[in-house]
Amino acid sequence: MKRLAVLTSGGDAPGMNAAVRAAVRRAAFHGLQIFGVYHGYDGLIRGDIKEMTLGSVGDIIHRGGTTLYTARSEEFRTEAGQQKAVEQLNQHEIDGLIVIGGDGSFRGAQKLTEKGFPTIGVPGTIDNDIPCTDFTIGFDTALNTIVEAIDKIRDTATSHERTYIIEVMGRDAGDLALWAGLAAGAETVIIPEADHDINDIVERLHAGSSRGKKHSIIIVAEGCGSAASFADQIKEKTGWETRVTVLGHIQRGGSPTAFDRMLASRMGAAAVDLLLEGKKDRMVAIQNNQIVDFDFNEALQQRHELDLSIYDLARSLSI
Repeated sequence: MKRLAVLTSGGDAPGMNAAVRAAVRRAAFHGLQIFGVYHGYDGLIRGDIKEMTLGSVGDIIHRGGTTLYTARSEEFRTEAGQQKAVEQLNQHEIDGLIVIGGDGSFRGAQKLTEKGFPTIGVPGTIDNDIPCTDFTIGFDTALNTIVEAIDKIRDTATSHERTYIIEVMGRDAGDLALWAGLAAGAETVIIPEADHDINDIVERLHAGSSRGKKHSIIIVAEGCGSAASFADQIKEKTGWETRVTVLGHIQRGGSPTAFDRMLASRMGAAAVDLLLEGKKDRMVAIQNNQIVDFDFNEALQQRHELDLSIYDLARSLSI
């Protein structure tokens, strides 16, 4: 391989820039040319492709978001759109593509491989919902953003002696909610992977109140429904005044943590190495702090599994 390309797709995640930087510099280290595809698969179809150099990725390791930008592409979902993408790659004489994103982005990469074009996926999403990898790029930064927000909300909850329900992102996965709830000492964590009973939640609130507790923090993963709905149910059953905070897209921004910069750097470089080894249709992953790789089919056919022992721990510590 002599010419590679890299793109970011789907929702942005802190650390994507660090992964792009690593891919560009690893390619340069091996004497390869590398190109940036701007605006995801939509930009690929339109041929929004530019050569990148060492200077192209200077001073981006600490920046959140993605300097390559990202966009959804309905056209790429079609056979005709995918064929246009392959034609653009061939016109630019690109030999392999690195796709940084989530499961939807990986399915797009898999379509390109099926058409004979070598692709490697790098998991970048704050949701941490990609199977086969312990962590995805962006999860740690988003987690720290949430914990910082909870710490600040707790100050107000304490001052006003109120119950706060905080809704966090994660799509259908409860990783962000669970890890943040344990790290911030939330009284209750509601996640899609575990059954929840509003009566049990209320009982826990009353138990805390009976021993003199003046405030409570409840974390709700967005995959379980809205925090506002839970607040209404709690108020109906207790009569207590509640407040709702939806953290929203603040969770997707910010300078990546050292962990995410390290993870992204290792994964971005590994993606280049895999292409040079002649591999394709695979995703980079981390397991037990070791960089490994898996076939897209193996990864995408599995279901992301949350470690429910963390959930049990959080419940036992929030009595």
